[in-house]
Amino acid sequence: MNEPLQDAILNGLYDQSYPGHELLSPKLLQNNQNDNIWLTLRQELLSCRSFTWAVAFITQDMLVPLKVVLADLARKNVSGTLITGDYLAFNNPRVFHELMKITNLTVKIAPNTGFHAKGYLFDHENWETLVIGSANFTRAALLSNYEWALKVSSKENAALTEQIKQQLEQLDETSQPLTTAWLSEYEANWVSPKPNAIQTRFTPTKIQKITPNQMQKEALKELTGLIASGQKRGLIVSATGTGKTYLGAFAVKDFHPKKFLYVVHREQIAKKALESFYQVIGGDRKDYGLLTGHKHQLERKYVFATVQTLSQPEMLANLSATEFDYILIDEAHRAAAPSYQRVFAKFTPQFWLGMTATPERMDDQDVYQLFDYNLAYEIRLRGALENKMLAPFHYVGVEDYEVDGESIDETTNLRRLLAPKRVDYVLKQLDYYGYCGKQAKGLIFCSRQEEARELAQIFTAKNHPAIALTNEDSEKRRMQVVKQLEQGNIEYIVTVDLFNEGIDIPALNQIIMLRNTQSSIVFIQQLGRGLRKYPGKDYVTVIDFIGNYKNNYLIPISLNQDNSRDLDKAREESKLPGFIDVSTINFSQVASAKILASLDRIKLDSMKELRQSYLDLKEKIGRPPLLLDFYHYGSTSPMVFANNHALKHYGQFLVKMGEPVALNKEQSAILSFVTKELLNGKRPHELVLLQLLLEKDKVTQSEFEEALAKYNAYINPAVLNSVEDILTLSFFDIKQGKTTKKEQYGNHALIERPDLFTYLLAPELKQALHDSQDFYRLFLDAVKTGLALNRDYDNQEQFTLYQQYDRKDACRLLNWPKDVSAPMYGYRVDKNETPIFITYKKDSAKKRSALYHNTLEDGRSLRWYTRSPRHLDSDEVKRLLNTPDMKLHIFVKKSDAIGKQFFYLGQANIQKETVKEEQLGPKKKATVGMNLLLNKPLRAKMYELLFAD
Repeated sequence: MNEPLQDAILNGLYDQSYPGHELLSPKLLQNNQNDNIWLTLRQELLSCRSFTWAVAFITQDMLVPLKVVLADLARKNVSGTLITGDYLAFNNPRVFHELMKITNLTVKIAPNTGFHAKGYLFDHENWETLVIGSANFTRAALLSNYEWALKVSSKENAALTEQIKQQLEQLDETSQPLTTAWLSEYEANWVSPKPNAIQTRFTPTKIQKITPNQMQKEALKELTGLIASGQKRGLIVSATGTGKTYLGAFAVKDFHPKKFLYVVHREQIAKKALESFYQVIGGDRKDYGLLTGHKHQLERKYVFATVQTLSQPEMLANLSATEFDYILIDEAHRAAAPSYQRVFAKFTPQFWLGMTATPERMDDQDVYQLFDYNLAYEIRLRGALENKMLAPFHYVGVEDYEVDGESIDETTNLRRLLAPKRVDYVLKQLDYYGYCGKQAKGLIFCSRQEEARELAQIFTAKNHPAIALTNEDSEKRRMQVVKQLEQGNIEYIVTVDLFNEGIDIPALNQIIMLRNTQSSIVFIQQLGRGLRKYPGKDYVTVIDFIGNYKNNYLIPISLNQDNSRDLDKAREESKLPGFIDVSTINFSQVASAKILASLDRIKLDSMKELRQSYLDLKEKIGRPPLLLDFYHYGSTSPMVFANNHALKHYGQFLVKMGEPVALNKEQSAILSFVTKELLNGKRPHELVLLQLLLEKDKVTQSEFEEALAKYNAYINPAVLNSVEDILTLSFFDIKQGKTTKKEQYGNHALIERPDLFTYLLAPELKQALHDSQDFYRLFLDAVKTGLALNRDYDNQEQFTLYQQYDRKDACRLLNWPKDVSAPMYGYRVDKNETPIFITYKKDSAKKRSALYHNTLEDGRSLRWYTRSPRHLDSDEVKRLLNTPDMKLHIFVKKSDAIGKQFFYLGQANIQKETVKEEQLGPKKKATVGMNLLLNKPLRAKMYELLFAD
């Protein structure tokens, strides 16, 4: 048996039959939906002893994610060298300024006038890894461009490694250190390179004629259809900065109203909207007028009004109900207020259009109802970023300042919040992570008004001019301060919640969060303040200071716009970097630990949380939502309801919500079975058959197989027998305490087989579906939802790589006739397939499983142990070792704390030479240990999630 590195090289460069290795095998790196080149560079950085890079071109927009990793490495005393140059004057002087801030990075300037190298070398304990190819250290190259980079690992004395190291050593010797003197000269002589075919993507696009973008075109199409169908009201949800006002103008232009009314709560917004509408619609300037406290231009064709003026009783009395044939309510989430309600009560236009960035209200007002639940279109933050409608952001979650191991929390007094050392720490982080542009133009959110005012004074005293704004300041004062920021007279506006909505500052290049995240809505509102595009702004730096707050768990959920309430997904988002197009989400290791600790204290699937999620979706669609609605609208995962131990099925939840759902005991038991056993969609077979039987009385086996083929599902006699075992409940006929699972599910089969070629619904189920409309609706909903969830699985295989399964899932998907998950524990040796469940990190040394020190020996094989007592001549061990073509299915979870679900890592082979009898634990019980070699090397992301510290 070769060592892992040798096998990995042979696998990648000689013959695939040698075992591969995710971390060591030669690999072509690319940017795609599942991966990008930066993830590999990041993983190498986090595991190396030192690194040397030779990279010609660097852009500032990729330095923020790098700084997060290098800050973590600095704590481990890991450092590196970066050799770059001035070729083609591509590197902006700002890049060199930012690189000089990284204390554990030595930067050198190559002497070569044509320096165009792109290589990344990482030194590990027993090997070195080289990434070389077309990718410079730019955001586009590492995250989105079509690039190729080859990753190769080798020993230090390998010929290729020696050759590369010699080149780097020569380059290092002849390169000069980056100094302030060199940078001053470079900056004085630097001329920004002219855009060309390569560099165009890095320069701001020219202002063009205003036309609808793709998402706006889709929204306009939906609006046109809504109006054509006779609807009188419609709502559009459009994220801040996505051209919401222009979209409204396009809609009005298409409608050709005789007279139009625009309503909003601030005069400044009304004035800006008037200008935007004029740009889109054109015509006579005198057709556009204002209705505000200062101007009453009601005779104009297009009237832009503040609700405060319009809703005055004397004003409304002078207007007819049909004065306007099209009314647009901007910031429509405010429309439940009495002033807006007077406007609604007065007018009867041909169409009402509501527009908002945040329809979810914290005051329980039903915005959707006001617009007849006609949600015409949604442009949310993620979609807007993916469609490049907003400026990208680089979010950095860093730990807040600590004193004697204590961090800031909700109860921290003002004196400590404003302590000189904390303020210095904050300023140091702001400087380190930087901003796009020549000067900071930042918005700081803090928790208290007094804190805002004093912090602004301290910042100013430390040569970072800042002004505090609170709700006590007039609108005129706010506009004056915003203008000062835009003109560069100050660097920061310090506020509490004043800028959550309404006023945007496109010039912002930093968002700083010095407060607890209390709601996802407010978090996204505050993040959105800085995402409007602006000339010269390539990105926004968002710096979040994470203390010991109980709501820390909301941060990754909000950033990823993840409403699923899926705890495993939230953990993954808290631990791993995230991407939305070229925007990045980064947490320092300490900040990540704080978020994970917060997650451990919260119950995302509590009845209180589920109730709120239900009410939110009910408000949105205007009726009690079904499970399929939660799936379609990207809300709470249907599996969160299914896995809730307090609920047998969704019908029971509806009853708790006060809905009139009537089910008898038998119907409830059947629905519980479909919910608990089939809804997860991990195999489509049972669901496909049930759906067919809901559509027709009799289904032949050939019809069933044809339907399975449409789902690209595997078909064989074993799985067809298993489907019958599941739907007749014989699979569940296993004693569990005083009853069997089959008895809990009603003890009646769901299907019948009158012959070998036919399937029928069982009479009891058929009668129940006929007798109860509630039961039929919920049964069908569960089947459809399960098939929808099945889209995440590869139906050609029993198990989908990197999906999660528990022991009972394994019993079913291995087509076993009975559920033997209860006595399975860590594994079960069957005739030709053995599922092995491994908990990698033991939560307690006292637990039996903690004695089995499962380790990822070399990044590709797991050290695994049988039960005790077991010996090499035990029947179970002999069957495991000697059965020809025995399939070993490997399932791993990080720790017992995360529940019953394990990630499927694929099949593995036993490395025979590693098998030996061992004595484990204080009682020295005999067990057999062996290395399990994974057939498919782990992806870097899964390695970090499961095995990295």
